[in-house]
Amino acid sequence: MTRNEIVIGGGFNDLRLRDFRLLHEASRRGRVRVNLWSDEALIAAGEDVKFPLAERKYLLEAIRFVDEVRVIGVPTAGDRFEAAKLLSDLGPLPPADPVPIDPPGKKVLVTGCYDYFHSGHVAFFEECAAMGDLYVGVGSDATIGQLKGKGHPLFPQDERRYIVAACRHVKHAFISTGTGWLDAEPELKKILPQIYAVNEDGDKPAKREYCQKHGIEYRVLKRIPKAGLPARQSTALRGF
Repeated sequence: MTRNEIVIGGGFNDLRLRDFRLLHEASRRGRVRVNLWSDEALIAAGEDVKFPLAERKYLLEAIRFVDEVRVIGVPTAGDRFEAAKLLSDLGPLPPADPVPIDPPGKKVLVTGCYDYFHSGHVAFFEECAAMGDLYVGVGSDATIGQLKGKGHPLFPQDERRYIVAACRHVKHAFISTGTGWLDAEPELKKILPQIYAVNEDGDKPAKREYCQKHGIEYRVLKRIPKAGLPARQSTALRGF
């Protein structure tokens, strides 16, 4: 049986929770095709191009709710109407699935704040997922505030976890229930990953020592953006 096709048009110039919820709701109704506005179409609609077309397309294609992305040059009123109709049906954020106990297969675990989701996060997840099933620990509001200071995080933990879980490279995302730089220790003991991967900013003695003690391979990856895309950091995008 052929699924219905839901067409969502827009610039998706700064992907936030509203966009993820919209695409999720559309995916419940059928196959999702995004008509992505070109840079020129964004400018014609009176928007500044915050993220270039290639980056916006890369991010959308990484969302598990999206089946196809087509670049278009002219926004249509029909696309905007469909989006508004879908948004009116949104309920609360869906609850997280429980953290699995020693799931099968080769497992890779990463942890972080993921406070302003961007293409650098996707590239990191994509690289890690090539090593095995990817499990992502998202820092709780309390832990991130303690580690990073006043004003952090910008977005609440349930929202950050939901957005991370929407990335097709992620097998499972959870809110870490421990504290400090090794805040995912309780979940590490459940998932039992073979690999704990971090980027250079996330390389901390507590993580390295835990892995050495428990026979987990510890990999430090360089922050390399996807080919053709600019380097991104949440600090720069947040502005603090």
